[in-house]
Amino acid sequence: MQSAALAGGQQQAEGELPAVTVWASSDDAVQAIPVTAANQGYVTRAQLENRPLLRPGELLETVPGLIVTQQSGDGKANQYFLRGFNLDHGTDLSTTVAGMPVNMRTHAHGQGYTDLNFVIPELVSGIAYKKGTYFAEEGDFSAAGAVRMDYVSSLPSGIAQVELGQHDYRRAVLAKSNQVGPGTLLYGFEWLGENGPWVLPEGVHKLNGVLRYTLPLGGGERLGVTAMAYRNDWHSTDQVPQRAINEGLIPRFGNIDPTDGGYASRYSVSADWLRPLGNGVMQANAYVIKSRLQLFSNFTYALNNPERGDQFEQFENRVTAGANVSRIWFGKLGERDSETEIGTQVRFDRLDPITLANSEARQIYQTVRTDTANETSAALYLRNTTTWLPWLRTVAGLRADHFWYGVSGDNPANSGNGSDRVISPKLSIVMSPADRTEIFLNWGRGYHSNDVRGASTTVEPSTGAPAQKVSVLVPATGYEIGVRTLRFAPGLQLSASLWQLDIGSELVFSGDSGTTEPSRPSRRTGIELAGYFAPQGGPLAGLILDADAGFSRARYRDHEDVGDSIPESIQTTASAGVSLNRGRWSVGARARYFGPRPLVEDNSVRSSSSFLVNLKVGYRVLKDVRIFAEVLNVFDKRVNDIDYYYASLLKGETSPVDASGVATGINDHHIHPAEPRTFRVGVLWSF
Repeated sequence: MQSAALAGGQQQAEGELPAVTVWASSDDAVQAIPVTAANQGYVTRAQLENRPLLRPGELLETVPGLIVTQQSGDGKANQYFLRGFNLDHGTDLSTTVAGMPVNMRTHAHGQGYTDLNFVIPELVSGIAYKKGTYFAEEGDFSAAGAVRMDYVSSLPSGIAQVELGQHDYRRAVLAKSNQVGPGTLLYGFEWLGENGPWVLPEGVHKLNGVLRYTLPLGGGERLGVTAMAYRNDWHSTDQVPQRAINEGLIPRFGNIDPTDGGYASRYSVSADWLRPLGNGVMQANAYVIKSRLQLFSNFTYALNNPERGDQFEQFENRVTAGANVSRIWFGKLGERDSETEIGTQVRFDRLDPITLANSEARQIYQTVRTDTANETSAALYLRNTTTWLPWLRTVAGLRADHFWYGVSGDNPANSGNGSDRVISPKLSIVMSPADRTEIFLNWGRGYHSNDVRGASTTVEPSTGAPAQKVSVLVPATGYEIGVRTLRFAPGLQLSASLWQLDIGSELVFSGDSGTTEPSRPSRRTGIELAGYFAPQGGPLAGLILDADAGFSRARYRDHEDVGDSIPESIQTTASAGVSLNRGRWSVGARARYFGPRPLVEDNSVRSSSSFLVNLKVGYRVLKDVRIFAEVLNVFDKRVNDIDYYYASLLKGETSPVDASGVATGINDHHIHPAEPRTFRVGVLWSF
């Protein structure tokens, strides 16, 4: 897809990636940037400008093969799919914004919870991505991939933007940068309200703010400080059983529990520093994040409690702090050009409290469990790139991670302290058999962390039955062979890869039930293809075309009679897009195919597929005024954002029972429909 130049993510400061945008303007320069794997890339700000977006999380769909959906209200984190994974809300996809981690460990709703609703798309400077376990600088949650997103430090002109659309969609953005003293101050504010197509109006009320001060210190050295603030509240239409729609109990955009919804807030301050040296670069960043989430959900309706219903509350109050420091040396290994990086990463999470409770109409009547938790991680990594011959180089890395945790719960049997560690070696061989063509051989170990409550739990909170403890760190091993070429035409880049990823055990803590749900060892294999075309001059200047396709197979490695398919594992994705700036006009169009998936282990129940097309058209009516229109789901496809298959029970239904007389519910598809064709219009004033 986009330029495979990851150098911005590797060789620039965590907080800023300015040079990559310049480098990506020429395929000759892109070829000169050393990369480690075929599935790396950088999406420039220019590529994002014409991209139609239903929600900010869809910025991640710029990563080839990554699908972003929603299972609930638009204040909640999105659902992500990549490389044979249902990543849930972010497990195995590491995401950072302005050098700060977005994935939340030991989260009230799901491990690795990645909420991008605080991102203001107009201020994103670029997105660097890489897939696989081959990068020493990437740690927790990065087994499937890692995405680094940053904000601009300055704007060429101010932005005053207003948008209106169907379903009471209203959005306003104000942003500008000014010289303040010796540095540049950037500010940006966003307000959004919408109700969506749902019978229950979402009532989204989102406020966003960013302040960034960048101070040049001379000689290329710079210091930046960024403050962000975000709050949001909403009502949710969670997934609903297909039978309720088929039987006419609710319309397609209806709900079962009208009191679902939530509140979220996030406040942060971070600093990043970069200093070029005579033989390399020194860079560092530090951050503190204060976040809060209260979420009311109901996925089984009246199965567990026919009288009061199955709604539950998940609540957490969190402080996250951390720092990253790295030093890069450019030099020689004997007579060979060599680059060496040493880095350390430290992170601390404090949750006080984290709670799971049963509720009715948002009124809590029973606490399932409440805990305080501390989680600290420290990592040290080493990476060396050496060019042995003009056509051969290697990238070798070694990473060591150590976790410490402590859980203090309302049940002493589920409290405790402990630690875990993992060593992750990496090796990549890059060959250039022909001009402007590279072949990549990659191998590496990685990992993701589990909810530390699962490591200290001995008694299931809801039943009192013995519980199985889980490991805090789950290792993964990846293999890949890929090729990238720019030799067929100026501005054209093509890549292909064949990959495999083994995970020892997909042990996760279920925030929805308060228990651990151990699964089996798994293996995922796949093929990815991508193309990107951006002519730099002539009659096609201003045109960007991209397309990608991914095919994967996910299976449990230990056979069981129940089946070896991994539920919700993505199998086929494809997307294509065009962006064109010509005179006063701008056009952006995207098409996305999300293939069917197994929903149960024996593959006897599968999801439907979906195909969506979005369109954005802009026209500059005055020098500083541009109007634009978006059509989302252009062909008004009646498809689903998400499909699940599990047992639930509606009030008034009669449930089957098991041998002991316990209600088992009715197995059914549970869906969250994609939004219908939606129109939005806006005006942008540059000042």
